[in-house]
Amino acid sequence: MLLRDVDAGDIDAYRRMRCDPVMMADLGGPMPPESVPGQLRHDIDLVARGVGLIRMIVPDPAEPATVAGTVTLHRHEIDGEPGGEIGWMVLPECQGRGVAKRAVRLLLDEARDDGRWSRVHAFPGVGNRPSNGICRSLGFVLLGERETPFRGQVFRTRHWVIDL
Repeated sequence: MLLRDVDAGDIDAYRRMRCDPVMMADLGGPMPPESVPGQLRHDIDLVARGVGLIRMIVPDPAEPATVAGTVTLHRHEIDGEPGGEIGWMVLPECQGRGVAKRAVRLLLDEARDDGRWSRVHAFPGVGNRPSNGICRSLGFVLLGERETPFRGQVFRTRHWVIDL
């Protein structure tokens, strides 16, 4: 497995992930297809400005165009302090194989080596057992449950944190 920067060629993978009602069930429902190019441009810009690590998950390095999903780490204010938030999405046909856990571990290692990240937060939905399990198994500490705003809605999430 390898992680590579998101690029303009990832539009189809972005559509598959962000317009899928099942994949977006814990994130407020599917995005309208016409909004996906803007989301992709936004993510590419975060990488270009150095304020986000937006990576495509490539299961087979010999086929870099074939992706399993994304794993992202971006800076924003969390509880009034600067912080990093990690998140991941894995396409349905790649789920249940440990892809997300390996990708999260790789990105955390990269962030640790990079030196710009110290504390990383994750906010999976309370009912998202696989994502909460990833946090638990990778050494995140559960701070509790909270209401988390996202895309104009508020979700009940678990708040996990790991110090790099």
